[in-house]
Amino acid sequence: MSETKMFEPIADIGDYLKLGACTAVMSQPILSYALTTIPSSDAQTWIGIIYNLVKYTAPAFIFGILYTTTRTTIDDRDLTYGHYMKNQWHALFIPTIWWTFVYLLVMPQMQQINQYHDLDSFLWHFINGNAAPHLWYNTMMLQFIILMPLFWGIGRWCGQNVQRGIIIAVCAVVIAALWLWFYDTEVFNGPHATDWYMFDRLFVSFFIYGVFGELAWLYREHFNKVIMKWWPVNVVVFLAAFYWINQELFSYGQPVSLANAPYYKPSMTIYDLAVIGLFSALCLYQVENGRPFAKFVHKFAAFAYKAYLSNVFWSECLWLLFGKNLTTSNTWAGILILYVLTWCLSFASAFGLHAIWSRLKPMLFKSKTVMA
Repeated sequence: MSETKMFEPIADIGDYLKLGACTAVMSQPILSYALTTIPSSDAQTWIGIIYNLVKYTAPAFIFGILYTTTRTTIDDRDLTYGHYMKNQWHALFIPTIWWTFVYLLVMPQMQQINQYHDLDSFLWHFINGNAAPHLWYNTMMLQFIILMPLFWGIGRWCGQNVQRGIIIAVCAVVIAALWLWFYDTEVFNGPHATDWYMFDRLFVSFFIYGVFGELAWLYREHFNKVIMKWWPVNVVVFLAAFYWINQELFSYGQPVSLANAPYYKPSMTIYDLAVIGLFSALCLYQVENGRPFAKFVHKFAAFAYKAYLSNVFWSECLWLLFGKNLTTSNTWAGILILYVLTWCLSFASAFGLHAIWSRLKPMLFKSKTVMA
């Protein structure tokens, strides 16, 4: 056994964040569906609270991706950008392409903002994230994958120099603060709320989470110690921020609109960072104590992205099949049953398609070799 594999962790913080984010995000479309049935005032309130509770998903995923990618690549000087992108092409880009085709061709009603009407608009929807409600995130996340050399450069400049790490962290906070101010004044509460919607999927929107994910690995001794020692304080911050974001959402009155709970505001940023800290503490505790659940997390986290891609497809199928009628008659039964089935089908399809492709791939490439 090689030294690298010998010290390979059962799971890392990135695994916990990716699986936690994927599990939570699958509830968001279902909560949106439930609101279309015009539930009672109390039900709307609780739907808004639950939606805010799981509104950490995109930041957690970005933090987790950068944490794990930094852990596995930052010290590999032999890894070329071409080889890195080839791996990412198979792991992330190809599943994205296939599922985007599915949404545009099989479920065109899922398109956002407007509908494609010719080849040019079809291709534009294909890359801009408007093919389905959740694909805006893919457009943003894949930018981090493409720009990974930037983060390698930042990480290698920091090295183990704590002062440089602090400089990068402060810069990330300043960039985030400027971005939040710009988005609030120009987009969310500004004159460009409808025509500048593409700004919410630029990588700079989540830059702070990517940088913090990288720094968490580079300075893991300091990060782990702080996270484990001060987790009770983090719980207080989490509760305070959660109260804050709910106050903001319900200040708009009813009917509850989930569009009034964007990622890009100070309260949500603090909330997201608090949740990331709590997931990190949970991971460190379970891994250090050899909890079996860590193995489950590691295995399922590897399929979290593919499960995420399919979740809206499955929730839409279930909604059209029986979910709308069930949720109209019983709001909470509909939400719970749709959510559980969506999670199961999403991961089943992720594991199943991987197994099928693993069997077909050798035969297909073997056939090509024989023909050659």
